[in-house]
Amino acid sequence: MNRITRRTLLAASAAPLAGSLLAQHRARAEEAYVLGTLFPMAGANAEYGTIFTAGAAMAVKHVTADKMLSRPLLLRAEDSEGTPQGGAVGMNKLVNVDHALYVLVGFTGVSKAAAPIGTRAKVVMVNGGGVGPDLAGLSPYYWNVIPLVPDEIKVLVPFLVAHQLRRVALIYVNDPFGNGLYKALKTDLTAAGGEIVAADTISPTDQQFSAIAARIRTLAPDAVYFASYGAQQAQIIKQLRDAGIGQPLLTYSGAAIPSVRNLAEAEGLILTAQAADWTLDDPITKRFVTDWRAQYGSDPTPYNQNYYNAVRLFALLAQQLEKAGKPVGGDTLRAALLATRRFALVGGEGVFDDLGDISMKIVVNTLKGGKLVPTG
Repeated sequence: MNRITRRTLLAASAAPLAGSLLAQHRARAEEAYVLGTLFPMAGANAEYGTIFTAGAAMAVKHVTADKMLSRPLLLRAEDSEGTPQGGAVGMNKLVNVDHALYVLVGFTGVSKAAAPIGTRAKVVMVNGGGVGPDLAGLSPYYWNVIPLVPDEIKVLVPFLVAHQLRRVALIYVNDPFGNGLYKALKTDLTAAGGEIVAADTISPTDQQFSAIAARIRTLAPDAVYFASYGAQQAQIIKQLRDAGIGQPLLTYSGAAIPSVRNLAEAEGLILTAQAADWTLDDPITKRFVTDWRAQYGSDPTPYNQNYYNAVRLFALLAQQLEKAGKPVGGDTLRAALLATRRFALVGGEGVFDDLGDISMKIVVNTLKGGKLVPTG
């Protein structure tokens, strides 16, 4: 006869309990709407993943509190590593293992790698962070809740012309985002009578830019535009300033992150970004800003806004489908988006075009004391 001890009794009683809890967890997962996140969560671009996730998490909290849907929302995270390879691996897991029906993505290269996988499975992908021109119309199931970089360039170039900044030196990452930005900037600046006097490509992992900075200094451009992301941006700014380049530094919305905003050498940086008016008094924006300040003690960023809006957009579409007695899936979500077009989101009404891209006002900002101050 086996000896019965307290440990074996506890083990015997815990086993069915653990099994019961596991079964309950599985049941909740099966009944939930699974939303995936495909963000960089480690490495040089992890800062973006944290920012993106915080916006999505607050939206889930609000959707749940408002009881907008009959089923709970469940976020499943995969680390894209900010690379195409990481994006493909993560998207495969979200689609085939987690059975996500709606995935939040960021980064141009990651999006292009993940889009074919999502398209085959008819999983909706929503981008709130990548701005490469190629992301427009990437797939019927791929939507953008962030204006793409050609929209930012179209606002920046008239500003440059008005401020006599016509000769621009460019440093850009050699990937789909950087190459697309180079093409857009060259086209619009040339058409406006300006010119790109130097165009240096860099790898996403490069950290030394002193040679490029020395060469740009000899060209004496009116301004220097850099197109990079993550921690690399701070290195570019510091090394340009260390090289004695005092001309205005220009960039896009990807620099609106704490590691750049809190950098002393970045004071005066000129960057374009979607308008973010936190003083709006519509109930959606007001609640978002109030709760954000209460939770984080600071103002949100446009990235927080975008991924909040991405989750809210799902809730609004799924709510509409539930009321109509229709299933919630890629085709029905897309049909509902195109049938409705206009949604109450943070920042005001969001309007989507035939490609599933949102339109939003772009402004030119100057970085002053860590804050973005609209200047044009």
